[in-house]
Amino acid sequence: MELNKRQEQILQIVKDYGPITGESIAEKLNLTRATLRPDLAILTMAGYLEARPRVGYFYTGKTGKQLFADKMKKMKVEDYQSIPVVVNENVSVYDAIVTMFLEDVGTLFVVDDESLLVGVLSRKDLLRASLGKQELTAIPVNIIMTRMPNIAVCYKDDPLIDVAEQLIEKQIDAMPVVRKTEKGYEVIGRITKTNITKAFVSLAKED
Repeated sequence: MELNKRQEQILQIVKDYGPITGESIAEKLNLTRATLRPDLAILTMAGYLEARPRVGYFYTGKTGKQLFADKMKKMKVEDYQSIPVVVNENVSVYDAIVTMFLEDVGTLFVVDDESLLVGVLSRKDLLRASLGKQELTAIPVNIIMTRMPNIAVCYKDDPLIDVAEQLIEKQIDAMPVVRKTEKGYEVIGRITKTNITKAFVSLAKED
């Protein structure tokens, strides 16, 4: 966030004299309290200042990078997840390849007849299965998929930054967003590297 000249002046006053009331800041700048209200609101919402009733404003001591990092840590999976693309565990590898192509995704989530997560299919899994001479229409995906419990999952309340770290650490392109039930995991969304990239770009543009 780029501050204007008056906001920079306000920050300096609070650094030097804080905690300090809005009225006192206005007096030092020879302005009215009403004139400063929008600037004080922006600086407070951005995290540069904190305000306490009957005490006044004080400087948080955080740099622009620290504030950006704080915002990033508050981003949740549910705000950026997209619709999952699922296939039944009994569909053929051929049908899974067609689904991946038509839906333009890099990962398919495999569910059983009760719509519970049982596996994950990546591009590599399908490519590997295609290299041999076997008939792809005759091979069910449950033979080649990565199975539970070897699947990384996330929940809608998870911090997005934690999911990003898992994607990097496990070298995968996507994770299912799940809801835990008595019988297993229900797939309610997906988080991909593209989702995370879009989220961080939108945060940068916002600032």
